[in-house]
Amino acid sequence: MSYPLVNIINSTNYTVNGQVNYRSAFCSDDDYTVNTGSSWTADSRGVCLVTQVTAVVQTPNGAIYATPYESSGTSYSQFAVLQTSPTTFEVTRRVSGAEDVPPGDYKEPTSQQK
Repeated sequence: MSYPLVNIINSTNYTVNGQVNYRSAFCSDDDYTVNTGSSWTADSRGVCLVTQVTAVVQTPNGAIYATPYESSGTSYSQFAVLQTSPTTFEVTRRVSGAEDVPPGDYKEPTSQQK
């Protein structure tokens, strides 16, 4: 079993570089660079949990460190770099909402089963 490859979308108007940090000493951290409107995908991941995704946004006024995504260790793989104000940026997990949708054959338990 392995986790999905980490994918980072850059939704800012600037080039972004950063690092994906993994929990295990057996996992190598990934450095990445992603241009405006593009995405980056890791080459491998295995069973490595993500603990942090950092980003440095290269603006005309200099490099700005984005608020990183941090976790004690997650299997999530979809992230984005967002601009949250004229001078602040953050790395966030991308969600589709599908995580909260029960399977098609799901039936709510009866009161006797609860």
